[in-house]
Amino acid sequence: MADRALKIAIVAGEESGDLLGADIVRSLKASTGREVQLVGLGGRHLQGLGLVSPFDAGEIALMGFSAVLRDLPRLIKRIGQLARSIADEKPDCLITIDSPDFSLRVARKVRAANPSIPIVHYVCPSVWAWRPGRAAAMKPYVDHILCILPFEVKELERLGGPPGTYVGHRLTHDAGVLAAAKAQELPRDLAPDRVKTLLVLPGSRRGEVRRLIEPFGETVSMLRARGHRLRLLLPTVPHVADLVKSSVTRWDEKPEIIVDPQRKWQAFGKADAALIASGTVSLELALSGVPMVSCYRLDPVARVVAPYLVSVWSALLPNLISDRALIPEFYNEYVKPNNLARQLEALFADTGMRAWQKDGFAEIARRMATDKPSGEIAAQVVMGCIRKAVGSRQ
Repeated sequence: MADRALKIAIVAGEESGDLLGADIVRSLKASTGREVQLVGLGGRHLQGLGLVSPFDAGEIALMGFSAVLRDLPRLIKRIGQLARSIADEKPDCLITIDSPDFSLRVARKVRAANPSIPIVHYVCPSVWAWRPGRAAAMKPYVDHILCILPFEVKELERLGGPPGTYVGHRLTHDAGVLAAAKAQELPRDLAPDRVKTLLVLPGSRRGEVRRLIEPFGETVSMLRARGHRLRLLLPTVPHVADLVKSSVTRWDEKPEIIVDPQRKWQAFGKADAALIASGTVSLELALSGVPMVSCYRLDPVARVVAPYLVSVWSALLPNLISDRALIPEFYNEYVKPNNLARQLEALFADTGMRAWQKDGFAEIARRMATDKPSGEIAAQVVMGCIRKAVGSRQ
């Protein structure tokens, strides 16, 4: 029946994927006028829309080869458990979101158990950067891929993968991002004696926070020693907030810790610069117009194998989208507070480095622009896959 509730299965293990999933669900409701019944796995945003997860999505939000190897038996068990429950629910569509090492294994098992369920994957795996054979390997069990980078559709075609649609990114139409960008466009006093507002973003996973919180604190100390007066704002997410709070007690200057999403975007609008853990937040900041310096420390196993697997020239989406080395990146032993402090100084003033980033961020916004919000485009693709599956059964 056309007016019955849509039953949508979703697999979203990361905070960013949870947000994307919630965006699609809201768009599906708005575009179809139907209720959406959710099954699968997700975090607080999807749970707020009615999803009841069989286990904590944080269990699969693992970062690093060491963490995955250590928890492999449990992950295998969770993959099987989740795939069976989704196949038994017989949803109108399965949407897997990011976290490909987990979510695509669930998709493959669901396709084997019930081939009639259409499967859409949101966020194209970075097949253009490493392990390109994954593109063709997805084709038997993924019907469509929702791409968030403009060049990914052609890359999927070139590599023999599933069809893709560029949906843009939900952030390009996000009210918080737009408000922060508007605030960043206002005239800004960058005089040397002015208190500078520094965003500190040490990551959304516990391992990231543990590896970066100490050098970030030392960077703050170095900036103070070099004569800078600072206001520190540290937006974080609930599942690492306690770790962050306990870790910054050792800092010379304590940051204001922000968990509320609305206050996060307000902080983005006020910031003069940001020191970040490499990740999705780099695109949030770029679209908001906040100059930044990026860092990352890999776990010990990843440090050994990453050089043999990764071929892409940058790990940051803003750099890849603009095709420019906009944002400086420092990894592992090169995460040095003395250097990070000097990099940030160049962003605290009206310098060429600051102007280079700001100009690049405007180019990113132009390249990522879409006529409709990404959630609406994604919902149209999902409904097209559902209609195609229904037609093939008749």
